[in-house]
Amino acid sequence: CAVKAAQVLSEIAKNEEMKKQCIEADLVLTLIPLLESTDQETLLHAGRAIGRICYDNRDLQEELVKVGVITSLVRILTDYAESEPLVHVDLLALCNLAELDTAKEALSKTKVAEQLVKQLRRAKNHERLEIVFEVLQALAENDALKVQLVEAGVQEVLSEILLRLQGSSQAEDTSIVKAASDLIVSLLLGVSFKSAKVLILESHTKIRILLILGTQPGQFLTCLVLPLSSDGNCVRMVQLGVIHQLLDLLEKHVESGDVSVQHAALSALRNLAIPVVNRVQMLEEGVAERIQSLLRSEMPPVQHILGTLRMLSDGQADAAEILGQDPMLLNRLVQWCSADDHSSIRGEANRLLASILRHNRSHEVVKAIQEAQGVKHLVSMATSEHASMQNEALNALAIASAIDLETLEESFKESQLVQTLHKLLQDENTSPEVKYNSMCLLCSLLNSGDLKQEIEDNKVKETLEELCRHSNANVVKEAVTTLQVLRGET
Repeated sequence: CAVKAAQVLSEIAKNEEMKKQCIEADLVLTLIPLLESTDQETLLHAGRAIGRICYDNRDLQEELVKVGVITSLVRILTDYAESEPLVHVDLLALCNLAELDTAKEALSKTKVAEQLVKQLRRAKNHERLEIVFEVLQALAENDALKVQLVEAGVQEVLSEILLRLQGSSQAEDTSIVKAASDLIVSLLLGVSFKSAKVLILESHTKIRILLILGTQPGQFLTCLVLPLSSDGNCVRMVQLGVIHQLLDLLEKHVESGDVSVQHAALSALRNLAIPVVNRVQMLEEGVAERIQSLLRSEMPPVQHILGTLRMLSDGQADAAEILGQDPMLLNRLVQWCSADDHSSIRGEANRLLASILRHNRSHEVVKAIQEAQGVKHLVSMATSEHASMQNEALNALAIASAIDLETLEESFKESQLVQTLHKLLQDENTSPEVKYNSMCLLCSLLNSGDLKQEIEDNKVKETLEELCRHSNANVVKEAVTTLQVLRGET
């Protein structure tokens, strides 16, 4: 009578009041042994009864996990993968339990990932897909299960589903596309293990997602790139051609005005430009020109474009010279350097200007920046509240003065560079590195007779003598050197 009794209980448990009586009668523990049966009808009714009695009851669900129901559920999913009713009941049970940490831990010790990927692949209707996605989304919160899902090839199945439903305007298809996309994002976010990243990458899933981007494109783009922190993965993505697809997408959304996608795409490009080898390839493929063509004053994510250009020019003399000899770009940069209403744009404009000077070795670039009246902004940048920006400005000015001090001399005097450097050296709050770089720049300025006179008139010598007693050894060493140059001893 066990099968009939289980069937009766599964019907009774639909009623909330009767469900309470089933719990009080300890019927769950009585039903669990039936899950070891090889009779499909017994498994079906027992599974339904247990699921309905335990639905939305966390204590009972925890008890189920404790007595080993997870093993039984995975076994049923494995042995009866072709039985639609059993699979449906099994998936509902997993869906109810998968939120529990104890259940995830138990599932990580089984081969549930393989079985779920099989069910995802053979699912033919939206209802089945949604149930599987719900289970997978819960399991993707666990690192061990995340790895197992990727190793089972879930990314390939998701990619196939996305491509199959690409362009569909039906509400049901849209919800599936969103669920599949959210799952891929979950698989990528916070991944710290190489195997999952490499497997996902090798499957070209990212590129395929970039082709559809039907929902939440900003979220996709950010998550597709930010987790790939290793240079190897970033290099591989550039080799696969992601850059130009990102640019195509960016240009499309610049026209439509979708700011979230603009921000995300530019952030992705900037991250991909971190490895030096990527910068070289991106420059060779004309990425700088394409990005620069998007630089419109009315476009909201100007700061991200400037940041991307700065990444491309970092350590690349050729790129710095190209950007540094574009009068239209330099004029815009100088305008944005004084954009009081947009501090983030002002900061990025100053940093890009400094980067162009720091990484170039051309007299023409120095002259172009001087003619665009960019020098005064770099002098002002040296007084920034951020030490990193101060150092970038000081290094840029030192390199520029070493290349062509004669061209910059008047601009240095007009912008009161000597006085600015003296204040930095006198200020006790100035970091040792900024003091050091300030003195390096002073040494360059001493090659100009007029600027040397300004240094003497401002009594910088006395400040340098005080710095010879500074607590930082590098500051002391540079102060001694600068004094020697000032006295003409070296």
